[in-house]
Amino acid sequence: MVKPGRPGARGNKKGPTTGTGGHGRQALEGKGPTPKATDRSWHVAGKRKAANDRLEAARERHGGGKPGADRQGADRQGADRQGGTGRPAPERRRAPQRDAESEMVTGRNSVVEALRAKVPGTTLYLASRLEMDDRVKEAISLAGKRNIPVLEVMRQELDRMTGPDSVHQGLALKVPAYEYAHPMELLDQIEKSGKVPLLVALDGITDPRNLGAIVRSIAAFGGQGAIVPQRRSVGMTASAWKTSAGAAARVPVAMAPNLTTTLKEFKKRGVFVLGLDGGGSVSLPQLALAKEPIVIVVGSEGKGLSRLVTETCDAVVSIPIDSATESLNAGIAVSVTLYEISKLRST
Repeated sequence: MVKPGRPGARGNKKGPTTGTGGHGRQALEGKGPTPKATDRSWHVAGKRKAANDRLEAARERHGGGKPGADRQGADRQGADRQGGTGRPAPERRRAPQRDAESEMVTGRNSVVEALRAKVPGTTLYLASRLEMDDRVKEAISLAGKRNIPVLEVMRQELDRMTGPDSVHQGLALKVPAYEYAHPMELLDQIEKSGKVPLLVALDGITDPRNLGAIVRSIAAFGGQGAIVPQRRSVGMTASAWKTSAGAAARVPVAMAPNLTTTLKEFKKRGVFVLGLDGGGSVSLPQLALAKEPIVIVVGSEGKGLSRLVTETCDAVVSIPIDSATESLNAGIAVSVTLYEISKLRST
């Protein structure tokens, strides 16, 4: 008969118990003093220090940060990317596209406004036996001036084309899917032109009127383009075209498969990422980074910037507003920011 021994001894039902090898004792030892805030990359102070370090490095490369300073370093980088130094140029992926192939603008007022705003329509549809009022006549006249085909179809066919929930009033304009640029190719084009990049990225904005207003502000204050995520974000619809008042024909819109990844790639190329938020740690007036390559990121009015995008930003900028006003519309916030940056760059 074997007498039960101490735990871990031979004959124990669970078998011999091995020791920890000192791991338990090591776990009880401290991990050392807490790092300084400036040494923690996720801390606000750490982000500010990293941004300042990148700013100093940029100033050293470009002649002390003077406006219009030597851009030879950027030109050399562009030559390297294009294979000027013997290295193969990186392969670019095509920008992702929305699933919808086309869009129908319906209703007499909407069609006339879209044609006035030079939305790139491909076909103007009229219901048969349509009463010719001033709006229908103007739509036909504008389509003729832009060489847009005008087709007369049966009202039942127009109902089918526009969908059961649409009120077309006998008039519809077919708009093709927007052709988005690739974010990195857009940055290449800006640098090749010798301009200091100034872009706006949208994070979670779903109202096409906000996108149209932002595109219009970009054109007004010297920006070069907008960036929208592929998912859970607004696209360049006919409504956005119309709100931009023709600026969408001059300002390219790029689509990013993943916004956070795209912003990180921009940072590697020397572009500073500035988020807009009411609780930001940097005030917009006299922004120190105004003359550097910048991409401004704006979130929705309700949710603001997402967590991953906020962590990617070099700085989060706030616009001083009256305490009685809770927040600004995304389009207005971008417009104010672009104006301030434009003013600082011109001085």
